[in-house]
Amino acid sequence: MFNKKTIEDMDIKNKRVLVRVDFNVPIKDGKVGDDTRIQAALPTIKFLLNQNAAVILCSHLGRPKGVADSSLSLKPVAEYLKRLIPNPVYFVEDCIGTAAEKATRELKKGEVLVLENTRFHTEEKNNDPEMAKQLADLADIYVNDAFGSAHRAHASTEGVAHFLPAVAGFLMEKEIQFLGQAITEPKRPFIAILGGAKISDKIGVIRNLLDKTDFILIGGGMANTLFKAMGYPVGDSLVDDDVLDIARGLVKQAGQKLRLPIDIVIANKFANDAEKKVMATGPIPENWRILDIGPDTVTAYGKIIKGAGTVVWNGPMGVFEFSNFAEGTFAIAKVVAESNAVSIIGGGDSAAAIKQTGLAKKITHISTGGGASLEMLEGKELPGLVALMDK
Repeated sequence: MFNKKTIEDMDIKNKRVLVRVDFNVPIKDGKVGDDTRIQAALPTIKFLLNQNAAVILCSHLGRPKGVADSSLSLKPVAEYLKRLIPNPVYFVEDCIGTAAEKATRELKKGEVLVLENTRFHTEEKNNDPEMAKQLADLADIYVNDAFGSAHRAHASTEGVAHFLPAVAGFLMEKEIQFLGQAITEPKRPFIAILGGAKISDKIGVIRNLLDKTDFILIGGGMANTLFKAMGYPVGDSLVDDDVLDIARGLVKQAGQKLRLPIDIVIANKFANDAEKKVMATGPIPENWRILDIGPDTVTAYGKIIKGAGTVVWNGPMGVFEFSNFAEGTFAIAKVVAESNAVSIIGGGDSAAAIKQTGLAKKITHISTGGGASLEMLEGKELPGLVALMDK
């Protein structure tokens, strides 16, 4: 299934290895908030250290717009990493240039160096070959283990692979295998659950999955746009007005395969303390808005999920940041976790929701990349993956 070379296909002993990791983690007051992505990179880092490699890690963090911004420095991540591995971990205040070159020259085998945020340079997002070459000059081998950034053709994710032998890390391999298998050889029935605010981000996904899945269950703000496309007034609900025609076409094309909420939770304002009511799907009263799926929808979707062979879920069922409108998302999370299906959760808010329910261990695979997993579900090729050497 996975047709790219990995770190196990290379002689890595005593080599200098540049690893693109996804250390785009929440930092608050100079401390790492959620370490999921750091933990996910450890198997690859430890494997390389066991081969006595000198390991150079690069990543982006946030959106610094090409300038150095101390609040988006990877220094706190380097400090955090020191607690997770026994080997020496160093940090250097740039990812290219003389400081980075000196630090990598001095790096001994079996040690780790964390480079500063690649996005402190505008050349990163422009996939500038000169920056890619400078990164490549730091090492003998390039490893891409940043699935969460594989859908971006940047200097550190795609460009550098043109200058060095380039292979996948364990996380990249695992992510592609799970998502790839779900799309090409799913255990049936194959159910996709799609939520989140905007349908425009997921039109391609729905189109690609229509002939692959047995059911597509819709929740979140996406449902509002489909309701409006079908002619229901939706009050003050969030709607993607630009894609109403496309949405109308999708509903027609999908027929019984596409399932929409049969009841909804509406609120008189966009706030956690709003007055709320459950109502059957239909015209929403003026000045009210849809903020969650209702209990009957949870039951109806639950029946479909319980019989599933494979479930792929991307996007919450309501405004789950508001605790009073998170019930639908948490209830679906529970049903997915307790089902016997191969369950794959596509990063972002859905992953956060499943963690908050405490049921993450019951999920087959939780992806570290929301955007990248969506592009895979859409059938798109990931530039960061394509650039790696074939088996």
